[in-house]
Amino acid sequence: VLGESNGTAVTDSEISSGLQQALLNGIAKGVNVVSKENGYFKNPSIKIPWPDNVQKVESRLRQLGLDNQVDKVVLTLNRAAEDAAVKAKPIFISAIKQLSFGDVMSILKGSDDAATQFLKRTTSSNLIKEFRPVIQTSLNKVNATKYWGDAIDIYNKIPLVEKVDPDLTGYVTDRAMEGLFAMIQKEEKKI
Repeated sequence: VLGESNGTAVTDSEISSGLQQALLNGIAKGVNVVSKENGYFKNPSIKIPWPDNVQKVESRLRQLGLDNQVDKVVLTLNRAAEDAAVKAKPIFISAIKQLSFGDVMSILKGSDDAATQFLKRTTSSNLIKEFRPVIQTSLNKVNATKYWGDAIDIYNKIPLVEKVDPDLTGYVTDRAMEGLFAMIQKEEKKI
């Protein structure tokens, strides 16, 4: 018994249930924000840019007047993340429903992002398994792989540049997860 509410003792079960419900509500809000159109693209804190290791490609293509091509790549990377984010909700729900009382107490007594850290530990491998194929399909559906391939082909034809060929699907998967957890953490702080 941790406290009293209306003169009656609050049970461990009620504490667990209360935290689980709060987390489920926060997760639903966080996932809903990122899984809608422009959930990533119009949110500067989680928008997925060109991969860091090929920023020089973006800069060079913009110098060549190919802004439209570069902008299409960024838009399609974010559309793929938005498509995949919807897969996160059932994975998170499953993890939350399996919280033990010890997990609940660790979250309640932990840092401001204890629930987010718990979800990262317990769901990341499942999220990657679910996100990666959805992102690959989405990248293909919105022609991102074509735009990306075209942009990289143009860049690789520039004389005297170091050729690049990064894993676009892996990059978008990682950034989609980072953005998702950032939104979950934001919702956690409201709880």
